[in-house]
Amino acid sequence: MKISVLQFKPELGKIEKNFSTVAELTERAKNSDVIVLPELWSTGYYPKPVKKFADANAEKTSEFISGLAKKFSVNIVAGSVIAEENQKFFNRGIVCSETGEILTIYDKVHLFGFAGEREVFSPGNKISTFDLAGRKCGIAVCYDLRFPEFIRKIALTGIEILFVPAAWSLKRLYPRQILTRARAIENQIFLVFANSAGKSETINPAGEISAEAGTGDEILTCEIDFKIRGEVIKNMNLLADRHPELDRL
Repeated sequence: MKISVLQFKPELGKIEKNFSTVAELTERAKNSDVIVLPELWSTGYYPKPVKKFADANAEKTSEFISGLAKKFSVNIVAGSVIAEENQKFFNRGIVCSETGEILTIYDKVHLFGFAGEREVFSPGNKISTFDLAGRKCGIAVCYDLRFPEFIRKIALTGIEILFVPAAWSLKRLYPRQILTRARAIENQIFLVFANSAGKSETINPAGEISAEAGTGDEILTCEIDFKIRGEVIKNMNLLADRHPELDRL
């Protein structure tokens, strides 16, 4: 599976400009199986008041992403956008198939209090999984990565890849690099981290970096070899060796 992360820093509040950037980058990465966008790619992280920049039920974004997916026959993990629903605002991830079908939406569960997200957004209340090219995948957004119980819950559904769109400051690069590796190792999954601030990466189930971006705008492309996961699990099957009664929270 060929995956391309569209790493770019969106212009704050410039929705049409950011849509145009994504259309251009998608065309450049159209030979991929999956394209991945960062967190809040359409608005930047994050303009205020959010109501001014929110997409009602994420309809405009969904239509745009669906059109791109169909045009280039590529699956798109469309990061996240500001969505308004029932007078609430959500940091909403969208996943679209190569035929233009919206496969799932995911509302960010863990809101980053340090950046005031809890005062602006409502939290999601469920995990989201989906199939891409015959592979079961999951999605989490940025700060979700710091909660191992949550990621483990997603992993226990049987996913092979976890996509993590983010707007993670490089000031906190060191702990983030530990977290991406830890989540991949302990759950024996591939982890694709798509970060608007830079240093996006793909981690394999052994915790090794398969591909890593720099700090500027870049298309990071990596070929996922699923045989690696099979070999890792054959040597040490962590999920099979769990003690569910004691490990359950």
